[in-house]
Amino acid sequence: MLKEILGNITIFCHSAIKFEKEKIYFDPFKLKEEYHDANIIFITHDHYDHFSKEDILKVKKEDTKIVLTKDMYDKAIELGFKEEDILVVYPNREYELNHIKIKTIPAYNHNRTYHPKAMKWVGYLIHIGKDSYYIAGDTDITEENSEVRCKTAFLPVGGIYTMDYKEAARLANILCPKYVIPIHYGCIVGTKEDAKQFSELLNPSIICCFKIK
Repeated sequence: MLKEILGNITIFCHSAIKFEKEKIYFDPFKLKEEYHDANIIFITHDHYDHFSKEDILKVKKEDTKIVLTKDMYDKAIELGFKEEDILVVYPNREYELNHIKIKTIPAYNHNRTYHPKAMKWVGYLIHIGKDSYYIAGDTDITEENSEVRCKTAFLPVGGIYTMDYKEAARLANILCPKYVIPIHYGCIVGTKEDAKQFSELLNPSIICCFKIK
């Protein structure tokens, strides 16, 4: 279903996403192949299942650009990224890279300690042509992400460290995108059943796609 509707997007395991045409990756993790084709790598935060050195090196090429928060800058240098190819971002800011408009949306937990707001980690709202995509990162429902408007939303549903499927469905119904894709399940936390139950709680106008490569 995902390929039929959003043919340009591949979902790997957990929160790893690839936009095939643009060769853009988000949080590459546990990739089964080496690609070395990334034009841009977006990293939401500095946890091993999102900033995976091994997997970043599987997609990195000589001129790959990487987008991340300040706490990961030194690690990017260690991985061989040139200073001019590193874009350090902060929450609630707007940027442009390779003609892609980027807005950073704060990503954090309210009553859990896994993702403190003080870390200034982010999700990404990006615009490519006329299409808009929100990649939430590891987050709960927040005042900031409740205001996002996009065509396609990628929301974590696994619970424990992020929203569970019920909370994620509530956020999806607030955002009301055309498409929504559950992520952050099927590996460390969450199951395909979470994704299924998430889809059953959505407003009927929202098309849910879920598939792990």
